[in-house]
Amino acid sequence: MAEGTVTHIGKRSVVSSRWHAEPGKFCHLSVLDRLMEQNQVKIVYYYPSRGDHAEPGEWIKKLRDSLSCVLTNFPILTGRLHKNQEGHWMVKCNDGGVRMVEAKVKGSVEDWLKSVDREKELKLLYWEEMFHKPYHWPAVYVQVTEFEKGGLAIGLSCCHLLADPICATMFSKAWADTTLSGIMSTPPLFHSLPLTKADYSKIPNDESCTDLINYYKYSIERLTPLTTNQKYATVTLSFTDSMVRDCIAMAQATGASGKSGSPAFEALAALFWVCLSKVKATKGRLFNMSLCLDMRNCLGLDPGFFGNCMVCNKVHLESAGETMLPEATKAISEVVKKMNAEGIKDLIQWLKCNDNQTVPLMNDYDLICVNLEGVNPYLATFKDQLEPLQVSYYVEPMVGPGQVLISRSAPGEGPLSRVVMATLPEDEVAKLCEDDLIQRFSPAVLMGTNKN
Repeated sequence: MAEGTVTHIGKRSVVSSRWHAEPGKFCHLSVLDRLMEQNQVKIVYYYPSRGDHAEPGEWIKKLRDSLSCVLTNFPILTGRLHKNQEGHWMVKCNDGGVRMVEAKVKGSVEDWLKSVDREKELKLLYWEEMFHKPYHWPAVYVQVTEFEKGGLAIGLSCCHLLADPICATMFSKAWADTTLSGIMSTPPLFHSLPLTKADYSKIPNDESCTDLINYYKYSIERLTPLTTNQKYATVTLSFTDSMVRDCIAMAQATGASGKSGSPAFEALAALFWVCLSKVKATKGRLFNMSLCLDMRNCLGLDPGFFGNCMVCNKVHLESAGETMLPEATKAISEVVKKMNAEGIKDLIQWLKCNDNQTVPLMNDYDLICVNLEGVNPYLATFKDQLEPLQVSYYVEPMVGPGQVLISRSAPGEGPLSRVVMATLPEDEVAKLCEDDLIQRFSPAVLMGTNKN
């Protein structure tokens, strides 16, 4: 086995250790769930060398046992997909299990991280496409990869129908809690999205509501095939607390942003919007971009709510002058402020009333910028004092002009420190890293071009 080659050792189903779902029970999926049918959420967690000289396979066995325990609380993840009479997906809670793949790699996890790129990292994730009989296929795969010279990688792949990146992170944290102490800090809650009878009869008339509905209406109507010949690369950049503060100060140089609930996200989203517009040679114009935001707090949902609750909306800025970064930040801030509970409920109502079998790819035409600040992936501690070294997020398949995911950094790097993963057409990644505005902040390259 060559250095850096991932070798699969085995594959098995892991079922709940204590199954107690009612016979014939089904979990019905929401309209926000069903919109994500064509996508998968994938997360890779890297853990450092354990230092206790465990036997090969010992740590994998412990993780397999704790996975079986935690799945008792997540019946939707161990079930199988079926369609109801209306042709909508639902989950039969039959404890078919998740698929766990065991793998190994020569070298250490630290050596791997020195040269990792998108192509290598995706080998730490396992996924099988569902074919003509989806009820035979699991909707969740876990790959646990041991590095022979120390370290571990856990790759979680989940059908986006069942969970968005926030939920997938919550599940990983619950699994880690179960491994470490046997007790989950935040048990999952499975319930419908919050709509009242009054909401169903209400006709949306607010401009911000209709903008959001029109965005989804257009996304559904412009349905495109899933295939793409475009090759993509990913670069992961780490911005320290001071770098992000400098970016926020630059973004607010003209007082454009005002008060903001997410100053780090808005400033970094604007930074990448401006830089990628230059990379894509839009000649002074800003490239079409949409934001993807978690709406749980906005809707007053419990932190344990399990289901898709991330909503996209387009950012509008026809032209920008010399102060492009502040203007871009202001445009982003305005969209974030308009994404309120009333507008989200109106969107859900509209989607229910206009539900059909047409499922769009929500990341196919615009540059997508995703806010993942609401969860901390570094809390997934499977062993006492053993936090992840690094965490990567993917929403696959990758199509369209690009995707930017902004998430929190490892603890100890400052409250505003952030990690930005940009997945772009292969020829654009190096140009992004060479951009003068990006270079001004000098972020560390965790993965991708010029890492070494």
